[in-house]
Amino acid sequence: MASNSARTPNGGHLSKPKIKKLPASYYDQFLSINAKERKPSPIRGLFPLEKTPGVISLLAGKPNVSTFPFTSFSFTARDPLQSPSGPGTDENNGKEISVQIDSQALATGLQYGDTAGIPSLLRWLEGLQEKMHGRTVGEGEGWKICVGSGSQDLIYKAVAAMINPGDSILVESPVYAGVIPMFQSLHCDQIEIDTDAHGICSDSLRKILEEWPEGKRKPKVLYTVPYGCNPTGMTATIERRKDVLKLAREHDFIIFEDDPYYYLYYGSSSRPPSYFSLEATEPSNPSSDEAEVGRVLRFDSLSKILSAGMRIGWASGPDILLGAMERHTATSNLQTSSLTQVITYSLLSTWGYDTFLLHTEHVSQFYREKRDVFQKAMKKHMSGLAEWVQPEAGMFFWFKLCGNEENANDTDSKALIEGPAFTNGVLALPGTVFLPNGRKSPYVRASFSVPSEEEVEEALRRLGETIKNERSGQ
Repeated sequence: MASNSARTPNGGHLSKPKIKKLPASYYDQFLSINAKERKPSPIRGLFPLEKTPGVISLLAGKPNVSTFPFTSFSFTARDPLQSPSGPGTDENNGKEISVQIDSQALATGLQYGDTAGIPSLLRWLEGLQEKMHGRTVGEGEGWKICVGSGSQDLIYKAVAAMINPGDSILVESPVYAGVIPMFQSLHCDQIEIDTDAHGICSDSLRKILEEWPEGKRKPKVLYTVPYGCNPTGMTATIERRKDVLKLAREHDFIIFEDDPYYYLYYGSSSRPPSYFSLEATEPSNPSSDEAEVGRVLRFDSLSKILSAGMRIGWASGPDILLGAMERHTATSNLQTSSLTQVITYSLLSTWGYDTFLLHTEHVSQFYREKRDVFQKAMKKHMSGLAEWVQPEAGMFFWFKLCGNEENANDTDSKALIEGPAFTNGVLALPGTVFLPNGRKSPYVRASFSVPSEEEVEEALRRLGETIKNERSGQ
């Protein structure tokens, strides 16, 4: 049975009203022309029937597993229970566990698999979503999971499934630079929504929607990164999230909740609930005891906590939308690598949920310490030269260069960062690359995930020196 409450990071629970899922017909208005025209794969659509007892399948052109040269697979991994100091320590500090992939699992990993993902990994991820977000598959909530080759793969397929050329789309601004080309390729009208250190400015979003031109189709989608936002590092407050969810219900748009830094939250306050959790815990209106679900399409990733190169991410959301994404997969890359899915599941199932979460706590603490090192160097070398808000999640600092008295309102970071800063041995990103319209920006994004303490110190010394030299005209 599903729990009637959602887990919160501080061990408390959010009361859960009666769930009301949106009907399948509701999503007709959201699917793109391509998604509506794309037919199920005539082969992959029948894969589930191969599992019917007594059926002899002559269906797919699968290679015979006996021809594959791989006969066994095992690996070692850190044991979070024995490595309290977590990542970044000496590789010999702490015990390791050995994981052996059995012959049946290896055969699954070496063969074509289900488009949505191997069943064992899907079930494990469903359990994780229930534990962390209070959402349960099969309890009338109308959602499911599919695995992708990283969350970027899934975001691209979601965009293709819902957006037509010329559509308007709401994007928080600044926005993750990786999605800008997706929308540009569809010639979308990217409507920038102001953000600050507390998340999306809901007043700005409401004003845009309430003043939307009559006769013009309102945006179908809002794209946001609510934890440790790339590039700003901001984490949206629960109040802002509730406001945005309320507007999604009022104005009929789907929230694309891109959340690769969810498990990299290290703020001093309790972690705010996700949009995916909130839509099942927030009543649809003050006088109702029902929560209408189906307006959040959530993207998770293991890239920041297990391995970036394995390319494992997953989407959670309405059945209809994920089905459209799966049809795209079936006609493009067929599926996410079965072998990396099996490796991932073998580790996660060996750990279990609690040990997995302990590992993520070690990872978030690692990045908190990296954040503190960067913050210390910023204060030493950039005070008076830049302004910033300390991030509470993720791996980025977003700082505003202070202008001279003559040009205080016209500072642009692009020329400095791409010119003299790079010449002086510092590589970062100017704020303009995170703005869909490419306008000037006084901001800079710096990642603190990889450089050592010594490298951070030297990089910010060089950057501060460069800014001072430019100001003095040297």
